[in-house]
Amino acid sequence: MESRHVEYFLATVDNDGFALAAEALGVTKPSLSKGLRNLERDLGAELFHRVGRGLVLSAAGKAFVGPARQIVRDLVAAESSFVDVSGLPRGRLDICASAHVAEGPVTKLIGSFRTQYPGVVVRLADLRPVDVIGSLIRDGHCEIAFSHLPFGAAGLTTRALGFHEYWLVVPPNAEIDWREPFPLDDLPKIPVVGLPKESSARTVIEKALQAAGSRTVMSAVVEQREAVGAFVVQGIGMSFMERTNAERAAVGGARICPLDPPITAPYGVIYDEARLSPAGRAFLDTLAP
Repeated sequence: MESRHVEYFLATVDNDGFALAAEALGVTKPSLSKGLRNLERDLGAELFHRVGRGLVLSAAGKAFVGPARQIVRDLVAAESSFVDVSGLPRGRLDICASAHVAEGPVTKLIGSFRTQYPGVVVRLADLRPVDVIGSLIRDGHCEIAFSHLPFGAAGLTTRALGFHEYWLVVPPNAEIDWREPFPLDDLPKIPVVGLPKESSARTVIEKALQAAGSRTVMSAVVEQREAVGAFVVQGIGMSFMERTNAERAAVGGARICPLDPPITAPYGVIYDEARLSPAGRAFLDTLAP
């Protein structure tokens, strides 16, 4: 198995097909296609189903994504050439984060890291509620995961970084007795636009409402987190949103304010110390202790 063929495979996965993958790698599409065929021959398995002019990952292909990422990271760690002229790491860093945790501070952390280490390409993948973080890290899908805490898994290290705070977000023309902060035990009688039950954010919010003795009814369940603010602005209901998202909804006309008592959720990073690449270690070194 040739390492460049593994890189061809990952580029094709990450760019959703031959054309953009070949452009990203600086190779021709025939060369890319031939490399993938050779990789499939070496592995003895079909990694993609060719559907018309498109590609769909096969079961074997899906299973190979994590190990392929680990192979590339191991090569980076083994080759001293993967540093720039200043001795800084380069290559790529694979991170998984839930949509709720990736907002605000986490985005700034990645931006700060990229400023210090411009030779490292960061891949930020979505961490879905059904994903098992320990398996994603051990199987090589990512080096580092951002998640709400608490989290525990044997052999993994967890480092707390901060808290997300959830604010009340109300439709622009709602006629209510406005207070700041808004008492959690005396919320407006407006139905709620919320996320699916498996969302960690919804779990945190519902526990806080239950503790305050507040009862709410749902007007809409929205899987696309980015659409919640638009639903509120259109008057479909009120919501509880992470502060960064709430401030975006306010730009569209929603009224927002903190809650009393506040609803907060701690978040942090999870990683396997033994599997970190130079880029992964550098990223963790940039985080506040």
